[in-house]
Amino acid sequence: MNLLFICSENRLRSPTAENVFSAYPGIQAIGAGTGGHAQTPVSRDLIEWANIILVMEKHHQDEVARRYKDVLKGKRLVCLDIPDHYELMQPELIKLLKERVPEYVRLSSGET
Repeated sequence: MNLLFICSENRLRSPTAENVFSAYPGIQAIGAGTGGHAQTPVSRDLIEWANIILVMEKHHQDEVARRYKDVLKGKRLVCLDIPDHYELMQPELIKLLKERVPEYVRLSSGET
């Protein structure tokens, strides 16, 4: 399962999600950002690669839907509703991600 996590600048939330969920068997995760200074900008290739696209906020969902409408067909684009209030790998952010992502993604119990 390929998971694409999207936030604004790909510096805090989406890299945390990438790190956390890459540890699950059968999951490949990549973080990206919608902003002009994102470490890894969202791209058509990443959207095509992903089975599920998980964005942190509604405005990310709107932007991805607008920019990549033609390649989103048949893909899930979901909003986790996680505000930009967290630091990289902050325990509260990890807890929130682990609570919200399983609503959309079946995760194996073999987590490391």
